Amino acid sequence: MYEQVSHSLLNDILIELDPTIKGEGLRHFYTRLGANFYSIHSLFNILYGKREDFREHIQCLVETMARQYLLRADYLRESDLEREKDHNWFLSQEWVGMALYADGFAKNLPHLTEKVHYFQELGVNMVHLMPMLQCPKGASDGGYAISNFRQIDERFGTLDDVETLAGELRKRGILLTLDVVLNHTSNEHEWAQQARAGDAKFQDYYYIFDNREVPDMFEVTMPEIFPETSPGNFTWDEEMGKWVMTVFNSYQWDLNYSNPAVFIEILDIILYWANQGADILRLDAVAFLWKKIGSICQNEREAHLILQLLKDCCQVTAPGVLFIAEAIVAPVEIIKYFGEDAINAKECEIAYNATFMALLWDAVATKNAKLLTQGIKSLPDKLERATWLNYVRCHDDIGLGFDDNDIRAVGYEPYAHRQFLIDYFTGRYDNSPARGLPFGHNDKTGDTRISGSLASLVGLESALQAQDPERIDVAIKIILLLHGMTLAFGGIPLLYYGDEIGTLNDNTYLEDPAKANDSRWAHRPRINWDNAEQRNTPGTVEFRLFNALKKMISVRKEVTAFADFNNRELLDVGNPHLFVFSRFEHLQPTSRVLVVANFDSAPQHLNLEDIGRKAYFRQGSVRDLYSGERPAMFKDELVIPPYRFYWLTDQ
Repeated sequence: MYEQVSHSLLNDILIELDPTIKGEGLRHFYTRLGANFYSIHSLFNILYGKREDFREHIQCLVETMARQYLLRADYLRESDLEREKDHNWFLSQEWVGMALYADGFAKNLPHLTEKVHYFQELGVNMVHLMPMLQCPKGASDGGYAISNFRQIDERFGTLDDVETLAGELRKRGILLTLDVVLNHTSNEHEWAQQARAGDAKFQDYYYIFDNREVPDMFEVTMPEIFPETSPGNFTWDEEMGKWVMTVFNSYQWDLNYSNPAVFIEILDIILYWANQGADILRLDAVAFLWKKIGSICQNEREAHLILQLLKDCCQVTAPGVLFIAEAIVAPVEIIKYFGEDAINAKECEIAYNATFMALLWDAVATKNAKLLTQGIKSLPDKLERATWLNYVRCHDDIGLGFDDNDIRAVGYEPYAHRQFLIDYFTGRYDNSPARGLPFGHNDKTGDTRISGSLASLVGLESALQAQDPERIDVAIKIILLLHGMTLAFGGIPLLYYGDEIGTLNDNTYLEDPAKANDSRWAHRPRINWDNAEQRNTPGTVEFRLFNALKKMISVRKEVTAFADFNNRELLDVGNPHLFVFSRFEHLQPTSRVLVVANFDSAPQHLNLEDIGRKAYFRQGSVRDLYSGERPAMFKDELVIPPYRFYWLTDQ
């Protein structure tokens, strides 16, 4: 958009541009900068326009984008151009991801590179590597306390190893996703060390206070993230003699985005990793980026403006790179991280569908889909050029952040229902097969979250211990049922490493003092590759899970109705045990797939005439795309066995 004030400023900036960043190679950069600068200037002005040094910082912002563009490899620039032409490329049903710790899935990055064939074997073509950057020894919040944003921790390898891995993934058509931690650094980061030494410039990179007056005002409304291990939101730093905001852990210092220098530093880091070959960047803890007294310091308008500005700037330098919003917040809030008041995503193209994940676990525990169906009804539609990450498990805990109104709407009392779920998944409920662990209990609110691997939470661990073949079968069916939902729902399904072979809780974390008080380490395993080889031995749990998921993924990639264009219709069929929705091709709405899931331990039935059989099965026949079988029918009644799902079509 052309606007005289901003473009007059841009002309002045380009005239004063550092001579070392001028050249013919900037043609595409200048085109994109001109197209985006009105928005960049407007956002930067809203955030920082009242500062006397505004002009100096916006000059620095443009020079930062230009320098990183000049450092961008030719093959990455070519990829940018290709993705600009096919701008909906990531909405395809062909993408299937896996999240993993590089030193858990393998020994290190070189060993991981040797294992890339495993992803192709399963059908995974997007790999998310959890944080690998330099962090404190011992407690590091799973790598999310960053001591150096540009240095790989030695236990993983080197930057050269990242380059080698990225090249190997690229050759095989696999996308690379890397983390950028936006909200905080570790207290060992150079900026924090300079602040501790009394440097006023770097003290302004954080929220630092001489006394408790301001911190106490914040604490009135701010919730506690880790109440058991890191109560409160501020930590006294003895060396500095001041209080510092530490929302997550005492060793993680929150960055102060009201300082434009912080924004520019983080933008430079984002573009740096884009230039290392990342196709997608997962932006951690985006809900926390702006702090305001009198609020919960989450989901503030300015946090969204920061993300919009980061996106605009990245589109100038590396437009082929996507952002994932890691915002585990209420449905009405999470949808905003795609970008409000926009048709196309303006903040992050991808967001975690934590609501769907938690609702699936509710259905497992209750053996009905009442709350699942109600919760999905309340999930707002996403933007057109945006998509969900749908997952069953991840590196983090399971939070029970359902809307209380939805819980009441299906006949439950919110507090009692959440307590039932906690008891069920931690094995305290009578006859519960689950072997999860409590995490983050808050004595003040009674809230508790849940840790544990997928296999242990669905009862596979207890079934194997009991050597009960029937219970083992049930656990495997539930694992496949859950994945059958995430692969069909609409978005990018994200597997978690180890789940594809039934990895159980790893309780060796209790032997490490730095991990023992964080039960999430139970589901951050080191893969036993001898066990993983059992995926090739018929009859083993590993074989049954791996090959079933492999087939499921292969079928998904062929079903164009599973692409994500808001082409899903939720169906309320009157049977509380069934979760039913329709997927249809966005260019051919009459071509449909009916997804049916039975969460109960008893068989259920569905009258196809009640949902308009002819709309789905015009040729009269009914076939399950996943199994290739024709399901049991009695007249117009579809029979769904216990813990079974169908992807139904007439083709």
